[in-house]
Amino acid sequence: MQPQPLRLVSGIAPLTPGLGPLQKVLQDASLYPVFQPIVNLSDASIHAHEALIRGPAGTPLHTPDSLLRAAAVEDLRYEFENACVVSTLRTWGHMRSGGRLFVNISANALTRIFNLRGREGLLRWILDLRVMPRTLVLEITEHERVDSMDRLAEVVQEIRSAGVSLALDDFGDGHSSLRLWSQLKPEVVKIDKYFTRNISAHGDKLKTIQALQQIATIFGSSLVAEGIETAEDLRVLRDLGIEYGQGYFLGHPDRKPLKYLGVDPQRVLGERQVVVFPELGRMSQGGHLRSLSLLRAPTVTPDTHNDALAEIFLEHPTLHAVAMLDGERPVGIINRALFMNEYSKLYYREVWGRKPCGVHANPEPRLIEREHSVDELVGILTSQDQRYLNDGFIATENGRYVGLGTGDQLVRSVTETRIEAARHANPLTFLPGNIPISQHMERLLKKQVRFVACYADLNNFKPFNDYYGYWRGDEMIRLLARVAMEQCDSQRDFLGHVGGDDFIILFQSPDWKVRCERLVAEFAERALAMFDEAARTRGGIEAEDRHGVQRFFPCTTLSIGAVAIDGSQFSRAEDVANLAAMAKHAAKQAGVGLWEREALLP
Repeated sequence: MQPQPLRLVSGIAPLTPGLGPLQKVLQDASLYPVFQPIVNLSDASIHAHEALIRGPAGTPLHTPDSLLRAAAVEDLRYEFENACVVSTLRTWGHMRSGGRLFVNISANALTRIFNLRGREGLLRWILDLRVMPRTLVLEITEHERVDSMDRLAEVVQEIRSAGVSLALDDFGDGHSSLRLWSQLKPEVVKIDKYFTRNISAHGDKLKTIQALQQIATIFGSSLVAEGIETAEDLRVLRDLGIEYGQGYFLGHPDRKPLKYLGVDPQRVLGERQVVVFPELGRMSQGGHLRSLSLLRAPTVTPDTHNDALAEIFLEHPTLHAVAMLDGERPVGIINRALFMNEYSKLYYREVWGRKPCGVHANPEPRLIEREHSVDELVGILTSQDQRYLNDGFIATENGRYVGLGTGDQLVRSVTETRIEAARHANPLTFLPGNIPISQHMERLLKKQVRFVACYADLNNFKPFNDYYGYWRGDEMIRLLARVAMEQCDSQRDFLGHVGGDDFIILFQSPDWKVRCERLVAEFAERALAMFDEAARTRGGIEAEDRHGVQRFFPCTTLSIGAVAIDGSQFSRAEDVANLAAMAKHAAKQAGVGLWEREALLP
């Protein structure tokens, strides 16, 4: 027998013959809410609670997922959602708890409830359940397509005028869309836990959340980071400036709302430490060829006469080459200098002027798609075929001709891209470069943290590099990077690679001095393995100095200049970097592993 539709009044369903499992739960009014805290990450206060529904304990319908599946199977989605809202509001009203309440509801259920009750009816209904509208946040959960986005926007506007706020749940999980955010402009947007979980180890997730922060600023929304389960992730989200957080580390769902935050999350949120943000696991890709200025040059076909080609070159005196097309597809490139050299020969025009120009084409032109990263084009520069330097290259889009580029453009673009990328991540060690170093230093100063700025530099590295070659020199720099990483606390201490053999370490670890001394000793021991046996026996190598004079150089060691910084006394990262560089210079002059310099105020 087909079950009859339920008509809920204050969440109580009439008895119906042939009840399904969920119908029975609704009939018995055995749904109940649990409450998970939403925490203000700036002051560690409990900002709100989200109500999460549960079915009868010890039954297959206890968990939210099983309840949702049953609602779909029994075709009771609306009745189930209505019962959840009633149960939640009634429970919250009886408890008279302070703070705001987040209640989950789908867009279609919200629209249907509003259509049935209207603005005033909905307001009376909320008040009858002893909940103040200004404390209520309706959290839109999208498990299915919104029937009418425009109607939903109208409903939201009416509800908002009654004092009820709106939140968008699980943004980024594939259901909640940017259009929904843009059109509804919710007061709160909750970031899906995929982007927050293990954010302390994933630079790409951090960059994604930073992008969401920019969008939130545009639309005037506050962000809640869901799924916070570790102290490490909480530190990153705290320092990113995310307003609110939710997750097991902050508080588990419970039948009673949480009054005070636990000891561990309160300790983390109260720390003065500035966390080290994770970097992207690879260097950022360079700009695309699309950013290059291409020549919109005339083209020829394999049947174009030599005289016609010559006219093109005469009309365009700066044109270095011409692309040969078969339809829209490039099949060759004709070099101006080579062609004009042949065309200017005696009797060439008379004999060959009306012949096809295809004989002068390079049938294997360098074709480059505009969507290719400039950084990926390094292989072209290092290939044995260097004809692109004279012929240039043909730019294509989906295989179709769009223009010409010169070899000079390609070399310049790749070089500029590499230089810019190195400012963000050093290409040799993949450690943060100058820009992230400055950004982290500015964060330390902004929070007025006490830290130690260390500048590390190798002694006698140039003679080693000249003697053994750049390949082994690069290996020694990578060795220093590895040893330095081993001596840093990844959560407290920031390690950056300025360039060459120069490194910056910004210590927040209280035992920074011991770490530096271990770094100096460990590097000295492991660097010896990079010298040959004769050099190890002698304690160094014979090499030319900067003046071309042959002399003895001891084996490569490390010097570190350290400056203790009171963040409240400095405002510019440049001043801190200069002090650290001066300390490094003093360390090298004194011939010691670690030199501590007093931080004179700027």
